[in-house]
Amino acid sequence: MSEHDKQKHKKRMEAQKARIDERVSQAQEERGIIIVITGNGKGKSTSGFGTVTRAVGHGLHAAVVQFVKGTWPCGERDLLLKHDVPFHVMGTGFTWETQDKDTDIKAATTAWAQAKAWLQDDSIDLVLLDEITYMLSYKYLDLDDVVSTLLNRPKNQSVIVTGRACHRAVIDIADTVSEVRPQKHAFEAGIKAQKGIDW
Repeated sequence: MSEHDKQKHKKRMEAQKARIDERVSQAQEERGIIIVITGNGKGKSTSGFGTVTRAVGHGLHAAVVQFVKGTWPCGERDLLLKHDVPFHVMGTGFTWETQDKDTDIKAATTAWAQAKAWLQDDSIDLVLLDEITYMLSYKYLDLDDVVSTLLNRPKNQSVIVTGRACHRAVIDIADTVSEVRPQKHAFEAGIKAQKGIDW
């Protein structure tokens, strides 16, 4: 790289740093946030669990409610339980497996009751509502109740909502929304889901 190119690069980076520093200095509000991770791609729950792991690593208190999930092994749960992260697992599996709407609604209602308790507990810094979007899509939970509970949680508590087709009302109250889009998936090529990679 020539001296002229080095100087040009340095000036660009100085200007970028000044812009970033200005934005950082303007972000002064301190409160918990609502994060939505939605879309049809792989990695929504993984991202949510990554943030829970980060929070726990910083000494924060987190809690997890797994909607949809059944009783099969979960590496993230196994790890986080060792760090005293409380879990509630809905336990019925996918709705096409139970084929019993009443059972699913009852399990969803029980899981939501636990979620609401944690969403009112100011000792919990972060709550992961893993795959709760399906409970709203299927109308297993009351949308207004979910939105109201999210809005009325403790001021410094953050929440992560994961799952496909997140309802617009939840997206509207979220602070951060990420959409995971699929380009390729190993399963479509006939590759079996792998322990430690997919579950």
